[in-house]
Amino acid sequence: MAASPLRPPFTHDTARAKVQAAEDAWNSRDPERVALAYTVDSEWRNRDEFFRGRDAIRRFLQRKWAKELDYRLMKELWCFTDNRISVRFEYEWHDAAGQWFRTHGNEHWEFDPEGLMRRRDMSANDLPIAEEERRYR
Repeated sequence: MAASPLRPPFTHDTARAKVQAAEDAWNSRDPERVALAYTVDSEWRNRDEFFRGRDAIRRFLQRKWAKELDYRLMKELWCFTDNRISVRFEYEWHDAAGQWFRTHGNEHWEFDPEGLMRRRDMSANDLPIAEEERRYR
């Protein structure tokens, strides 16, 4: 994988661009595309799941988007340092029964020198919503 042009040390502009690139990739709902933004041995915590590596990331995303249907995400830069970025996010999705949810959370990211994410730490909560309460379409 080639180095990202959006790599540490981050500036406000490159941190915002990195967040937007992540939002765009996740909204594609393409596990392969998303996984390529991470190091081959990337460490993840997603809620109560802990795993490592691109293959595990792909499998996780496949499971996620099989359950979280019509997923739509918004990420917002919260803060950044040389090689770390924190974001707040919201996303909406529905389950197989048609119940909509809005998930609120935050992520802390750490990048290698090439701009690939080597660590992702995510916390989130799901709130059931009515379809007419959706914000992201």
